[in-house]
This record gives sequence, structure tokens and C-alpha cells, in this order.
Amino acid sequence: MEATRREFLLKTLGVALASKLQATEVWPVAKETKAAHSRQAPYGSSNFGTWIEDEFGLPAFEYTCNQTIDAHAVTQLQPGILAPTEHIHQVGNDRITALASNYGHIRVRQDEGCPKFLNDVDPEMSQFGGGLGYLTDDQESLTTYYDGNNPQFERIFGVGYFRKRVSNKSYSAEQTISAPFGDDPVLISEATITNHGNVAATVRWVEYWGCQPFQFSYRAAIEAMAGIATQTKLRREMGRRFSHRVSQIGSMKGLLEAKHFEGRSSSEEAAWERAKAMLRMNPNGFTSPVADLMPGTDFESLDLPQTFLVSLDGTASAFSADAGVFFGASGPANPAGLKQSLGSQITDSGTRTGLLLERTLQLAPKESRTIRFLYGYVPEGFALDTLIAKYEKNAASVLQDSSRMWKQKGMRFDVPAEPWVKREATWNHYYLRSSQTFDDFFGEHILNQNGFYQYTMGFQGAARDPLQHSLPFLFSDPEIVRSVLRYTLKEVRDDGSLPYGIVGHGVVAPMASDNASDLPLWLIWTVSEYVLATRDVDFLNEMIPARLSATAGRTDSVRNLLERCYRHQVNDVGVGQHGIMRMRVDDWNDGLIYTWAQKAFKECAETSESVLNSAMAAWVYDEYARLLDYAVPNSTLGKEVRASADHHREATRAQWNGKWFKRAWLGPRLGWLGDTTLWIEPQPWAILAGATTDAETRELVQTINDLLRSGPLGAAQMSDGPDMRSVGGTNVGTLELGAIWPSLNQTLVWALAGVDPAMAWEEWKRNTLASHADAYPDIWYGVWSGNDSYNSTLNKHPGGAANEPFFHGTDFPVLNLHSHACALYSASKLLGLEFTGEGLNLNLRLPLDSYRFDSPLVGVAKNQGRLEGWYAPSRSGTWTVRIALPETVAEKFSHAEVNGKRVPLKKMPNGRLEVAGMGSAQRPLRWTLIEGVV
Repeated sequence: MEATRREFLLKTLGVALASKLQATEVWPVAKETKAAHSRQAPYGSSNFGTWIEDEFGLPAFEYTCNQTIDAHAVTQLQPGILAPTEHIHQVGNDRITALASNYGHIRVRQDEGCPKFLNDVDPEMSQFGGGLGYLTDDQESLTTYYDGNNPQFERIFGVGYFRKRVSNKSYSAEQTISAPFGDDPVLISEATITNHGNVAATVRWVEYWGCQPFQFSYRAAIEAMAGIATQTKLRREMGRRFSHRVSQIGSMKGLLEAKHFEGRSSSEEAAWERAKAMLRMNPNGFTSPVADLMPGTDFESLDLPQTFLVSLDGTASAFSADAGVFFGASGPANPAGLKQSLGSQITDSGTRTGLLLERTLQLAPKESRTIRFLYGYVPEGFALDTLIAKYEKNAASVLQDSSRMWKQKGMRFDVPAEPWVKREATWNHYYLRSSQTFDDFFGEHILNQNGFYQYTMGFQGAARDPLQHSLPFLFSDPEIVRSVLRYTLKEVRDDGSLPYGIVGHGVVAPMASDNASDLPLWLIWTVSEYVLATRDVDFLNEMIPARLSATAGRTDSVRNLLERCYRHQVNDVGVGQHGIMRMRVDDWNDGLIYTWAQKAFKECAETSESVLNSAMAAWVYDEYARLLDYAVPNSTLGKEVRASADHHREATRAQWNGKWFKRAWLGPRLGWLGDTTLWIEPQPWAILAGATTDAETRELVQTINDLLRSGPLGAAQMSDGPDMRSVGGTNVGTLELGAIWPSLNQTLVWALAGVDPAMAWEEWKRNTLASHADAYPDIWYGVWSGNDSYNSTLNKHPGGAANEPFFHGTDFPVLNLHSHACALYSASKLLGLEFTGEGLNLNLRLPLDSYRFDSPLVGVAKNQGRLEGWYAPSRSGTWTVRIALPETVAEKFSHAEVNGKRVPLKKMPNGRLEVAGMGSAQRPLRWTLIEGVV
């Protein structure tokens, strides 16, 4: 994915800006040594704040940095969504996603139609996001916009909320903006106002939410590549082209806003045609020519939903839709319009429209009052009156109720000796689930990769990424997995291929990478593991409507679509002269041939082979065969798939060079890549697929440890060798030139767990947010959310995000779901958890005295030598649990307790034990190993 980033930025920044940036050396220092931050703070805090536990027993981050004066707060960003000193936290539920800024404002993302912000930050147009509150008694005032001047300003990033506390001698205000747990497209703004004086006071509270949209338009990206303007300027200009009509809701209850696109000029449309023509005449390695759009699809959305702001627990005393008049020339820190009441008339405010409600409160001495507002949008399937009625009834308990649900849901991983592990698992589950949005073209919720790819490129992809992000929900929320699977299955084309990504509203991303070689493997894997884990065999018979094929609307079963994907891999992708699966233009590493095969690109695209693909296919096809054996016994397809797995296992085995596996064959002219340099990508898959002997496995693990694991974070993607230096020069240890990738290292943890559990545990910890914050406390991203990769110690900016010769800094180095999903899924692999047709396997050799892996589907707990677990699949049956232990530990157990009954324990060689019993979702199989004399 990072090569996609590199090509994208080169095209959109242009040569002039690239050269200018190359001459500038500015970067926040990333320290390799541990910080000067407080030793009292919990592990994983940083110089930007500290982890705390909130009143609901959930983790929260108390952000204490004054970014207006702290040099460490500066990130060298390209002009775009974020300001150089802006740090953001995600507030969301299953549909709405809001970006909470350290400056106090909120941008709300909405994906129906196409991904966009509903309320941009555009100071020229008096647009400041939303979620800002203003308190005044007409003599003094407070604001929840942070400008660095009030030392009594607190900011808390919580699970499902953003809290701001501000005070002066006379008053204090606490504003908490939260997303109700569930699927409603709303946010609750709750303001508690306190009179600290000894006399009564009359105060006014003004609640503000902006109205100017900012679409993550891929049309703007294409136009930027053609040199028309920067994509940020084009996207912002488009947002300014919407007019706004605001009307009252009820009698002084709230405001409802509708948008209308006023159109583009003929010269702008002509420029768009020229941009497309340029790509047709001179397609680059990043973007392919723009094809005619399918009916019902588009790069942008012109029909945007209505937004609203409602006072939930009392009528407004005044209102306004004119943000220009309210903010005036003073801006959000000290709005000119706060000096007098807003009034009660809606005037035409043009493009400077905002939703402003005013509440007047009478406060006795020392009295506190809480008022609540509802902000949101109205997509298809929702009714405004219903949403208002729902939250008028329960607004006071929404945050507490949502926090209770966040505590109950998801998988948990707890290691008492290292309490931060439990915190991070809870936090990662929140960030991952709250990243869901709803794509109304596919009619499904999706776990977009986000980060740079969505917020800068405007790109939902690659197709492998949402599938990876759904895997942790196997254990807790199968409906989320099913939604992501249906989304992806609807993408399957007639030949069994998958599009590389989606942009806008159902548009296949016009990228050369649409000829990827590995994407169906990820779908086959995820469906197979889903069914084997949950026993939801009926899912295989579900009929899925095609959305992107030439016969859009035709339905086929999940079972048949999987076989179609498998046939595509065998017949269309195929194998090359070494029997290894072909690479086409990319595999997981979608920058490989663009970087190492520039001198023979066409030959490489036609003849290249990927050892990574074959190693992965050997394991995936084994998993697919296990699924077929379980769901379709005696299937001839199962036998064929298993033979394919054997073929790729042998083809992979043949590329062992005595130390590691080669990476790829680039064709006769360029030959082998990865013979003199160790690439991490194929190595874990080769171990998992059984392509190594025991001796080779030990050699490979030692070599990985020696060459890739020298820094404070996880393993690097590549060793310092000729492959790296031949193309990277001095700019190495970044991107596909040896960065640290959680997506790769989750597979490494998995492989190590079966070979060296202690190293696996250490590798898992190194890839966490806490580890990054501890090693690099002066880099804000990587503390509570992060990027998809970090620079290694070979780079001059270790711990940072992408650092290119033309790209000093990054653009959107946070909210990438790999920084959350990978640690969750790989936690299960620390325990060797694998589902089989008969039940599940566990490898409980983790060198910890106590731990607990807890989820609704499956769990394992160890406490002072006691081992127990459970399994609760959707289908009732008798399930076998096979447990591998160190032999000296296994010898201590003589019996088991299964579903409350003492039973003999089946023992096998090499510390392997076996228990069996009935289990279902309603009555889980529960087992405990009991010590005693045989």
C-alpha cells in the first residue's frame, strides 16, 4: 500500500513542490531512547499525555500537550485535512465516524453516497467543523475551542467520546461529545455548566456545528495528477459550491439543513475531460485510464443528506444559521457574535452557513446544570422524528449505556503481569469497531483501511485490507465479519477476480494495481476461517448479488463464488516457470515491481512469480480444503484444492537458499529478488504452510531475529542488503524499503508462536501502540492510533511515518486500522488458536504465569497453573479441543472437567492433550485441566 502512497503523492504534489520539499529538512526528532516523560505515567503514555481509567472503567487518554507552543507537536504535513499541530481522536459507532481535534472541534464523516466530511474546517468560509460550545454571561466567556491560552483546559480522548473541560474563576463548562453505541447516525453533545460564584447568574450557551462538506473525491485526485490544482484545493472548492437551506424543527426545537450543489463551470468540466484524456494517452504506473462509469456509480456525491441540530431537553432561546456573522473576524476562539443573543431569524448566509442554537440558563450559586444536543444526518432508512424521540427519552443515559456496551463487547486479552495489555486490547477493539461506516452502493458496513488511503487518496482498499480488519470479530461479533464478507463477495467479477479498490460511489479504482494477483486468496481465507470458527455452514448457501460484474444483479451462492475465486487463482493467475504463483503487477507488496522492475516492467508483469503468493496459497488452500471437508464431505473440489496446496508448498520449498526463502522472480532479465537480502513477507507463511523442515525453521527464525529484529519496534520488512540499497540509496528503512509493518508482523507472531513462544510474545508486544509510545514519546501518532508502517532504525527518522526524498513527513499518519486490528488477531495466535473440522487446536506454550483470552466464541485462561477454556459455536455439536503444552507441564494433568463432569484426559506424545464435549452458543463447551496422579 505504501508504494501506492508514493506514486500518488508524486503525481499530486508535482515536481516543483517535491524538489522544494527535498531541499528542506524538518522533522520532529524520534528518540530511540526512552523518554523524559513522567515515570509515574502508565506504560505506553507519552509526552502528549497519559493513559487513565475513566468513570466507566474504560481506558482513556488524557491529552495534556499545548500544541500551540510545544515543538514536539509539529508534524510536517502536506497541505490537506490536518494542520501541522493537529492531533485527532476517533469518536464513532457502527455508522458515524467523527474526528475530534486537539483544538476542540469535530469533523463528522459520512459514507453514504461517497465518503466525505459533513462539516469541513475552512476558516476563510467561517467553517470550523462542529462540536464547539460557548458560555457567556455577557461579561466574561468560556469556549471549548482550544487556542492554548487557557491553562484550565482539559481534553480527554475516551471510548466513544471526546470530553473538554474549561473553567475560569466564575464558571466551568464540561462538554462531552459521544457516539451512541449502535448504528444511529448521530452524536450527543452534553454540556455541564457550573456557577462557581456566590450569587445567581444568567448565562447563555451557544452550540455550533458547521455545514460545509469536504468530499474525499477521487476525481480531484485525478485532476491533481493532471496538474489542474492540488486535490485539497479542488475538494474544498467543491464543498464551497454547495448552497444551504436551513429551516426550523418544531417551535424553537432545532435546525435542519439541506444542501444543493450549484454546479461546475464549463471550463472546469473541460479540465476534467482533459485530465481523463491525459491518462488515456499517458497512463502512469499508479493510475490507469478512467473507464466509462457503470450506471449508478460516480466519483462524487451531489445528493448529500440533511444535517440537523436539536436541543433535546428544552427549547432553544435563540438560533442562527449565519456562521459568518457569528464568528466574524475574530474566529472560533472569541466569536464576535457572542456579544449578543443570536436572535430568532434565519437569514440567507450563503456558503457561510452553520447550525447555532442558544440556551439561556438561570444558575443559582454553586449550581450545575446539564443540557444536551443531538447532531446528525438523515440517511435512507432513518427518520428525523424517530431519532429525536429516541434520544429525548434516553439522552441522559446514552454515554453510560454506550460505555457499558463497549465493556461487554469484543474480545479481551489480559496479562496481569503487564496490565497495559488489557487496556490496549480494549482500546483497539473500540477503534476498530468504531471505524465502521455504511456503503449504500454495496448495502453493507465496511471496515475501510482509512488513514492516508481514505482521507487523502479517497480510496477504499485494497480489497485484502477490510478482510484482515474483520478477523478479530470472528471471536466476538460475527455479524461484522459477515457484512465485510458480503461486501467483498459482491465485488467478485465474472472471472473470479476482485477489484483492487473502490472510490466514490461504487467506482472501481482506476489503478494499474487492479491486476493484483493475491486478492482472492484473502477472501477464501476469511470465509473459510469464519465458517470453521462459528460453524455457520448456512452462510455458504447464502445468495450474493453481483455489483461489479457485467451481469450486475445476478446472484450466486457464497460456495460457488469461492470456487470461482479459486479457479481464477489457478487458471488466470496461474504459475510461472518455477511453478510459483505469478505476481502480475503486485501481491501484498503493491510497490515491488514499480520499484525494482522499472527497467523491465512489461516483462515482469507478464512473467514474474511471487514466493509470498505460493507460501500463502499453500496455507490458504489447506484451510479451504478443511472447510470443504467439514461442510461438503468427500468433495472432489476438496481433493483438488489440497493438491494445489501441496504444489505450492513444494514450489515454495524449492526457493530455500540455505538461510531464508527468496522473495520473487522478476523475469529472465532481472532474475531473483530476495536471494541476497532477507524479505520478511514469505517467511512466516512458509513456516505456517509446512514448507520448512525443523532444522530450516530454526535457522530461519534465528536469521530473522539477527537481521530484522534489532530495533525497539517489531521486525523490519527487509534486511539491510543489496535489494534495499540498490533502489533506496540513503533513504532506507521506510515504506517497502525496510519499514515496520503490523500487517506483516501479525503473521510473524503467528509463525513464531509455534516455534519460539517467548520470541512470539516479545514480537507481539513490540508491535503495539504502547511499545511505539514508549520508544518514541515525542511522536504523537502511534500513541492512541497509528499508521500502517513506521520507519525502522535504518532510517534517519526512526519511528516516524513515510519519509520520502520528495515527501518530508507524512500526510495522514493515523487512524489506519492495521495499527489496531493486527494486534487483536495475532493475540489469538499467541495461543496457537486454529479451528478445524472437529473443533479447535491450542498451543499453550506462552511463557506467562497468568493470562486470559476472553470472547463470546472462544476463551482460554491460565492462572497459577490452572488451565481452562470454552467454545460456543453457532451450531451445536461434539467438539474436540487439542491442546499442546510443554511436556513437563502436560505431565501434571491427569483428568479434565468437561461441562461440569470429570472425564479421563486423552494424552498423546510431545505434550499433547485432548478433550471433547458438546457445545453451542447457548451452552458452551467448557473444559478445565485438573492436576493429579494418573
